[in-house]
Amino acid sequence: MATNKVTTNVIDMSGNTGGLVWAKGTTAQRPTGVAGDLRLNTTDSRLEYKDNADWKRFSEGAAADPSVAVSYLVVAGGGAGGTFYGAGAGAGGLRTSYGSTSGGGASAESSLTLALSTNYTVTVGAGAAGNGSPATTVASRKGSDSVFNTITSEGGGGGATGGAGGAAYLTGGNGGSGGGAWTNQGAGTGTTSQGFGGGTGTNLGGYSEVNGGGGGASAAGQNASSAAGNGGAGLSVSITGASVGYAGGGGAGGPEAGSGDGTFGTATEGGGNGGYSTVGQENGTSGTANTGGGGGGGSAGVLAGSVGVSGSGGSGVVILRYPNTFTITVGSGLTSSTATDGSDKVTTFTAGTDSISFS
Repeated sequence: MATNKVTTNVIDMSGNTGGLVWAKGTTAQRPTGVAGDLRLNTTDSRLEYKDNADWKRFSEGAAADPSVAVSYLVVAGGGAGGTFYGAGAGAGGLRTSYGSTSGGGASAESSLTLALSTNYTVTVGAGAAGNGSPATTVASRKGSDSVFNTITSEGGGGGATGGAGGAAYLTGGNGGSGGGAWTNQGAGTGTTSQGFGGGTGTNLGGYSEVNGGGGGASAAGQNASSAAGNGGAGLSVSITGASVGYAGGGGAGGPEAGSGDGTFGTATEGGGNGGYSTVGQENGTSGTANTGGGGGGGSAGVLAGSVGVSGSGGSGVVILRYPNTFTITVGSGLTSSTATDGSDKVTTFTAGTDSISFS
């Protein structure tokens, strides 16, 4: 293409209502240029010029790298259920900026604006491990926290456990969502804007205890009545492009045989069901991996000294959604996958801890 050179001192465009069309391209496409060159940077939609050393915006210093707006879902690991007519465990705390609702009945949070080429921490919390020992403390049944930069979701509280010989931990554990209680003891509390508390238990007479369900992201654990309490409802979030349920509380284990045999607390959105007093069914089920669901409580067995194993908490998850014009770099300590949904990318972290950055 021929180049036309204007040799007059003044170009008069006062009668033209249009505008000049500048050379344009992304930050990555910047030419070396010479002093005085002008172009439109399409990465941040700003005019910039070349001085003797650098590309700069008009009336500003050196052209700053643009930022990226990131929506997030951060779910912590769920707690483990209790044993010996065990209560259900609380779900991992849930915080999200995507959609209209976050955990604990709060409104969705604001997305984060992050600088490019800067490291940010991501940690996926593990679920607490269930076991069959009545003498395991509630504190040991709490799930692990999940983290994305400044956003931390707290691990789910453990379900209360009874115990032979007085080795009992009857109060539900506090956490993102609280664990259920044994008999009429106190239920665990949830964390504000992350989840709800657990349910309470009751005694039907003699050794026939029925106990509370674990709290979930959208509802408290059910109080026991004539049957073990169900886990509190979790929350469905569509950050991946599909609606998925997260952070349901665990159901409580059922009472001993002869006093509601076969009954147990149920769960949804990744929570585990309680066990019940039928041979081979005493164990609570575990929360679903990468949902933060609370583990189900174990039941007392029909055989003397038989105690059901409590369900483990489901591991947490961190999901980030951002414009597909950006690229994420993930540290080797994290397990992740990235998919495209419309004009956005969605990166899901399912295990580990490390740094990430955007470019």
